[in-house]
Amino acid sequence: MPGRRRRTTTRSTSTTRTSTSTTTRRKPATKRTAKPAPERPVAGPGERVWVLAVPFRAPAPGAQWRADLQAHVWVGRDLPPELAPYDPPPYTFERFLEDELNPTPRPVPAGRPMHPRDEQLTGAAAIAASAKAGHRVFLLGDDPGVGKTGTAVLAAREVAAQRGGRTVLVVADRPAAITIPHWTRSIAGFGDGGLRWCVTTWDRLAKVAKLRFDVVIADEAHMVRHTTTQRWKHWKAVSGAGRVKDAPFVIAATATPAHTPLELPYLAPQFAQQHGEPLREWSDLPKKLDEHRFHVERGRYGWAWTEDADERRADLARLQGWLAGTNPPATLHRPAPWGPVSVTGTPVALTPAERAAYESEWAEFRAEMQLARRGRQTARGRAALLRFRQKAGLIRAQATVDWVKAQVEAERQVAVSVEFVETAADPIREALLDSGIPVAGIYGRDRFDVEAERLRFQTGAAPVCVFTVTASISLHAGELLPSGAAASAVPRVGLFHQPRFSGIQARQVTGRTHRDGQVSPWRVAFAEDTVEEQVARVMVERLAVSGSTAGADTSSLQEIAELLEADWLPPAALTDA
Repeated sequence: MPGRRRRTTTRSTSTTRTSTSTTTRRKPATKRTAKPAPERPVAGPGERVWVLAVPFRAPAPGAQWRADLQAHVWVGRDLPPELAPYDPPPYTFERFLEDELNPTPRPVPAGRPMHPRDEQLTGAAAIAASAKAGHRVFLLGDDPGVGKTGTAVLAAREVAAQRGGRTVLVVADRPAAITIPHWTRSIAGFGDGGLRWCVTTWDRLAKVAKLRFDVVIADEAHMVRHTTTQRWKHWKAVSGAGRVKDAPFVIAATATPAHTPLELPYLAPQFAQQHGEPLREWSDLPKKLDEHRFHVERGRYGWAWTEDADERRADLARLQGWLAGTNPPATLHRPAPWGPVSVTGTPVALTPAERAAYESEWAEFRAEMQLARRGRQTARGRAALLRFRQKAGLIRAQATVDWVKAQVEAERQVAVSVEFVETAADPIREALLDSGIPVAGIYGRDRFDVEAERLRFQTGAAPVCVFTVTASISLHAGELLPSGAAASAVPRVGLFHQPRFSGIQARQVTGRTHRDGQVSPWRVAFAEDTVEEQVARVMVERLAVSGSTAGADTSSLQEIAELLEADWLPPAALTDA
C-alpha cells in the first residue's frame, strides 16, 4: 500500500542470531577444588579426646557435635559430671572412635567370664578353617539359641590372628538398647583377644561405612537380603562386597538366611569365588542364578522363584552344595540339640457380636481390594490389607488376654508376640494390667527402657512380656543375666497374637524363648472359620522347613496372597523389607 513502510526481516533475523549466540555461549569451566577434610580434635598435655554417646536432642553442655565423626566430642583431662552419663561403654562405636583419636586406648574392665560350649568351640574352628582357605564369607546358620554369638566371637579372634588383623565390626539387630549390651557383654565374657571391637546396629550402619575392618560379623544377616535399600549400600562398603582388595572376612550369622535364593546377595562374594568368576559378574544375583539354570524368572514385579516343590528342592540342594561342598565348607548349620520348637494353632471362637464385626471388616476389605485391583492401585491395596489385619487382631484381643491369664495362673511365664501397637500391644497390656498382672512391654519407639523391661520379665517380676521385636533378645528361662544371677526357671510359653506372613520372622520369634537348652512351645491365635485360620496353617507348615541352610524358608507368599484375595499384590506388600 502507498505510504506504508515495507516490512523487512533483516533486523529481526540479526537479533535472533545474536540472541541465539548469547544464550548458547558457555563460560569457561572452573576447576572444583575438594573441600579439605576437617581437622581431627587433638588433646593437649594431660588431656584426652572423649567421644560421647549423646541421645538425640539430649543436652550436652560443652560437647561439640562433629559431623565428620557422627558423634559428640569433648576434650579435657576428666569428663565433667554433666557429660558423664554419655560416657560410652567398651566396644561401642563411640569408644572405637575414641581409641582412634587418642594415642593410648582406655583400659577395658574385665567382664564376667563366659565358658564356651562344645558347639561354640567346634563352630569357631570351622569358621577359622574356612577363612584360612581364603574364603570371603562364612554362613553360620545354627538354629536360634545354639550359641551363634559365642561362636562368632571366638571365630573372629582366630581369623584376626590368622590375618594379623586388629579390628572387628559387629552389626547387630534392633533394638540397640538390648542387642549392643548383649554383644559387648559376650565379647568381654569370652575375651576380646586384644582386638579393637566396634558394635553397632543395622540402623546405624552409615556411621561406620567409611571405616575399614579386618573381620565383620553380620548378626541376623538376612537384614541385607534386598539390594535396593540404603542399608545395602552401606553394607557393601563395610563388608567389601563390591571390592576385591582389602576386603574383610565376613561371618554371616542367621538361622533364617532368606525366603528364596534371590535374597542372598550378601553371599554373592563367596559364590563368585567358588566359581572362579569376577566379583562384578555377581553384583546382579538374580541374573547370575538364571545363568546357572536356577528356577527363577523375571516377572511383572521383578524376579520370582518357582513354586514347584521339586524344583525348589533341587535349587536348595545346589546352593547348599556351593557352600557346604567346598573343602573346608563355607557354612555350618546345626539344629538345636533340645529339639525343634512346637508351634500349634489356637482357634478363637468369636462371640456373635465379634463374628458380626469380623464379617463386616472382611466385607469392607474385599470391597476395597476389588477397587484397588481394578485401578491397579498397589498402595491402596496394601493399606486395606494393613487395616484389616489391625482390626481383626483388635477383635481377638480379649481372647488373648483370657488365654494369658490362664497361663499365668498355671504358673507359666508368657511371651506375646504382636505386630501392631495401638490395636494389639496396648489393649492387651492395659487389659492385663487392669487384671492386676504385671506386664513388661518391649514395643514402641522410646516408650520403655527395653532392657529394664526385659529384665523385669526375666527375673519374674513381670510374668508376661508383650513385644514387637523379632530377633536378638533373650526371654528364655535360666538365662545368665548381666548381674551374674540366673533368670527365673519358670517355664515359658509363647503366643503369636497374629499369624506372621513371613516364615523368617516367625522362626526368629520362637527363638526368643526356645533357646539355649530351654524348650518353649508356641501357639498361633486365629479367628475360627475365617481366613486367619488358613494363613495360620500356611505359617505353621512353612515354619517347619525354615531351618535348612540358604533360603529353605519356602513361605508361599503367593498362596497367602490368594487366601487374602490380594493375589495381584507384589511380594513386597506382604512381607517386611
